Amino acid sequence: MSLGDEHGYGDPARADDEPYASGGQTRTRLPDRSADPYGGARRGARSSSRSLVTVVAVVVLLIAAIAFANRGGGGSSSADSGNGANPRAAATAASGNRPVTTKTAGIPSGFGHDEQGAQSAAANYSVALGSTGMFDTDQRHRIVNSVYAPDVAARRQADLDSAYSNERFLRNIGLNKDGTAPAGQTFISRVIPVGTKITSLSGNSASVEVWYTSLFGLSGEASTNPVSESWYTTTYQMTWVGNDWKITDFQQKDGPVPVGRDQKASIADDMTKAVEEYGGFTYAR
Repeated sequence: MSLGDEHGYGDPARADDEPYASGGQTRTRLPDRSADPYGGARRGARSSSRSLVTVVAVVVLLIAAIAFANRGGGGSSSADSGNGANPRAAATAASGNRPVTTKTAGIPSGFGHDEQGAQSAAANYSVALGSTGMFDTDQRHRIVNSVYAPDVAARRQADLDSAYSNERFLRNIGLNKDGTAPAGQTFISRVIPVGTKITSLSGNSASVEVWYTSLFGLSGEASTNPVSESWYTTTYQMTWVGNDWKITDFQQKDGPVPVGRDQKASIADDMTKAVEEYGGFTYAR
């Protein structure tokens, strides 16, 4: 099964032939280009297929979905909790536990064998899998080997390498063939978890939902793919192995997407400085 079959998007390996044939599932608020983003004069509208490539690319890149491009299984699903009433305040409240202090390959590790530990692991792993490090071979290998269960990482590493090194795919999202940004531009790919929810926990198995927003694109005056924002929820299937939580599978869906405010998009320099100056977090429940 291809990634397009599973999530409704085209295969990155056929980026030139079928630029992510999509029904426009992702709702993205485009910036007002009259005031820069990015590069002074207002540009003419891109073709619809080109626009789909830049929008849908976010979904393809986040959380390494390509790793499961050929796996079987159904579509996205999420477990309901409660009886339809408003969620309890405790459902989104912090547990008070301190974030973990250990890291593996630069990624937080050593989470507790409980609900809070599983949720913290899922949030931190989603950040790593949605980072620019996935476009560098060495960093990608370290990330995958750190967040996935060993047998899953070993099976899917070749799939990831093939997908993230596909030259046509990289070209369509504005990157060089080695996965780096063109001169004068900054590649931005970030996942920012908004909340987590445990949907099941039994012994050494857990299912965790992570609701997050993502930033994706190229910041720079010559960029034709300015940084945009998208919202998703991913359900991670996790297992307790090697004294830590690791990912075995996941399902991703759009939203919930908030209503966008009428804010003026920042110019390229401000966006670049923000990404360079503001670091990420270690997430805990």
